[in-house]
Amino acid sequence: MLSRRLEFRGYLVVTATDGREAVDRARTEAPCLILMDVTLPVLDGLAATRELKSVPELRDIPVIALTAHAGPEDRDRAREAGCDDYDTKPIEFDRLERKMEKLLRPTAVRTV
Repeated sequence: MLSRRLEFRGYLVVTATDGREAVDRARTEAPCLILMDVTLPVLDGLAATRELKSVPELRDIPVIALTAHAGPEDRDRAREAGCDDYDTKPIEFDRLERKMEKLLRPTAVRTV
């Protein structure tokens, strides 16, 4: 399972069973990054991402869409929903972790 593998690598993992819960958990947990399954029940992952990106305090949280659909139109839909990156199932963990690290990398510090 992905969450166990992430925890083993030192990530703090918070899970949700559906899109509505994902949005609610993001509001309370303020995660650094969200791995969003596109085919979640109740509120699908793309709708949940659109909702997250519409909330000022949540819009800057990077979202990686996870889906078994690998067509270019699927990638486009994820981007249009506000996903910052996209990965296909079955998950290749090392590839996903590289994408996560890229999005989690701190931005350059500006001196004034």
